[in-house]
Amino acid sequence: MNSGNANAREVPRSTGSGSAAAAFVLACAVLALAGCGGGGGGGGASGGGFPIIAPPSVAPPAASGGDDDAILASSTVAGLCAAPRTGIDPETGAAYPDKPGTLTQEKRWVRGWIDETYLWFGEVPATLKAADYATPVAYFSVLKTPALTASGRAKDRFHYVYDTERFRQLSQNGVAPGYGMEFAFLRNSRPRDLRIAFTEPGSPAAAAGIGRGAKVLEVDGVDVIDGTNTTVINRGISPTAVGESHTFKLQEGGATRTVTLAAANVTRTPVQNVKSIDTASGRVGYLLFNDHITTSETQLIAAFNQFRQDGVQDLVLDMRYNGGGQLNIASRLAAMVSSSGATSGKTFERLAFNDKNPFHLTAAQTVIPFYGTSRTGATLPRLALSQVTVLVGPDTCSASESVVNSLRGIDVKVNLVGGATCGKPYGFFPQDNCGTSYFAIQFQGVNAKGFGDYGDGFAPDCAVADDFDHALGDPSEARLAAALAMRGGGACPASASAKSLPGLEKSGTAGEQPYLLDRTPLREMRLFDAAPAPG
Repeated sequence: MNSGNANAREVPRSTGSGSAAAAFVLACAVLALAGCGGGGGGGGASGGGFPIIAPPSVAPPAASGGDDDAILASSTVAGLCAAPRTGIDPETGAAYPDKPGTLTQEKRWVRGWIDETYLWFGEVPATLKAADYATPVAYFSVLKTPALTASGRAKDRFHYVYDTERFRQLSQNGVAPGYGMEFAFLRNSRPRDLRIAFTEPGSPAAAAGIGRGAKVLEVDGVDVIDGTNTTVINRGISPTAVGESHTFKLQEGGATRTVTLAAANVTRTPVQNVKSIDTASGRVGYLLFNDHITTSETQLIAAFNQFRQDGVQDLVLDMRYNGGGQLNIASRLAAMVSSSGATSGKTFERLAFNDKNPFHLTAAQTVIPFYGTSRTGATLPRLALSQVTVLVGPDTCSASESVVNSLRGIDVKVNLVGGATCGKPYGFFPQDNCGTSYFAIQFQGVNAKGFGDYGDGFAPDCAVADDFDHALGDPSEARLAAALAMRGGGACPASASAKSLPGLEKSGTAGEQPYLLDRTPLREMRLFDAAPAPG
């Protein structure tokens, strides 16, 4: 179960209908803020917000005879596909394991796999009938607990599917078609306020000179602020193919301009704006960390080496837009913040599964340590800090929350500045079947003190609205400015109160609407990259 070395076992592939999966993935893309069974902050857009899309109306399949709702062992129907893949699986280098099957068999696999591995399998309604759902993806979408958190939000807001090959490319390389600019809603009901949160270096957006805070006024000539043609808007802000071109009218400061952007395969740069800031009370390191993907490890190590060379005495870790990802990355990040003495022999996170122990793990195998070395075995640079400030918000989710929780578990003081985090102490092993990767909650993560009950997120110590008028990493940006002012025990600046800053409908409260639009499931999860087959 060691996910911290190059020889860690890969996620098993048993093997949904490729076309059905693609349709659902597109729906998830355009429903990012309205919720799609998952998402960083959960909750639905209302009051005329968008994106808005109606589910396709598809007749259920004809009855096939027999008891289609009897729960079978997933292994007995794994890889029996209505549209089996052919050729070589680029993940394994071997032929795809798919064999000719039916949608009914795919749905039976989904039901069996949920019963075996889902954390709350006993809370799945027993009245659900497979024949009422046209595809395995549609059936999967309802096979979850209907329970609510203390604040009234759905306990499971994180039920996902994703096209397996797209997921593989994203998880390994962070590559996806797009403009390289992150869209963010400051207000998602009319009059809407859609901004650019940040851009990726070398992307079409960066080449066009688009920066943080630019306000999107029109998409392909359609009014964003008060318009009702959400189909055109959705299509423009969520490109699905390389070369797809759309126009955007932007307001940048007091000027407006219209730019045309063509989607490209954009490689994300997960670590940005690494700098050391001199203050009256010492030197403070800052970095923007957006994705726990494989490429982030070397970038984080380089950043911490720079901080050590610069002699920083404190750190501001900006994870306001970090939805999660690989737990081994989160573990290494937390280790680099703290000291070897503080983490030696301590648990970064323990994974609590359902009482069936679906993956047959020993107690030791459920424990993720604080990794002290990189994937290549090199010793990690450490700042040995006893406290750290993390900039957070409703898009701070999953593995990012693990960093906060794990450090608190070893008594490193973590000061949170911004808004309440999304509240996802859960994770899963992605499971492929017939070209669709399914993500269903399979474990809860708890820290060294046994704490993991933060389904409504972590509340900030200092509530500060996101400041789109300043660049990320600018000491004058509201959240960073508050963090610097609080350094050394100072109070949360009164001027930083979320109520005193314009733009946001809510801030600092559990259930706050996430800002970011069109995030993939990869960017809103807690990924553990090794699991044996269940049962």
